[in-house]
Amino acid sequence: MTDLVPTTALGDAAPRTATFGVLTLTENDRLALASVALRRNTDVPAPMGLALPGPGDWVEGVGVAAFWTGPGQWMIEGPVPEDPREDFAAEVLRNAPGCSVTEQTDGWVAVEIVSDAGEGPILDLLERLVNLDPVTLRPGKASRTVLEHLGVFVIRRDEDRLAVIGMRSAAGSLWHALSTAAHRLEGAA
Repeated sequence: MTDLVPTTALGDAAPRTATFGVLTLTENDRLALASVALRRNTDVPAPMGLALPGPGDWVEGVGVAAFWTGPGQWMIEGPVPEDPREDFAAEVLRNAPGCSVTEQTDGWVAVEIVSDAGEGPILDLLERLVNLDPVTLRPGKASRTVLEHLGVFVIRRDEDRLAVIGMRSAAGSLWHALSTAAHRLEGAA
């Protein structure tokens, strides 16, 4: 029998983390994701008590969060279940009756970025990474954009916190782009 060893999206046994001056990048391997899409003649649900956000918004509830991905579509964030037999999408579906819900967790990699010096370094990093006005991507906002050659979601979780969610198959490229930009920003300070 084959012995399988779990690895993170970046191929390590534990989540990768790196600090560049006041910025710390951490792979978030405990983030579960499920997409929710309204079906015809279905009311907008409130999965796990969340009032689902409108275009460009991100909302946080008790242990879960959501961001808008398109008309009648959202991505729900939550913790990865401790029991591997449990399914985050099934939990979301129980709380979003009549919607189409799809498990997304293993298709994405999330990198959380925290600044020890407030929002300035987060804005500087955004300016170097994506074609978005950093000032408009304030806390509680989310956007789908391109980072280098990768399609990503960028979520401004707080003044000093940012999340970048990209395709798991490009996890190494995403980490390289983020860490290179953070390193260059560190050198410019």
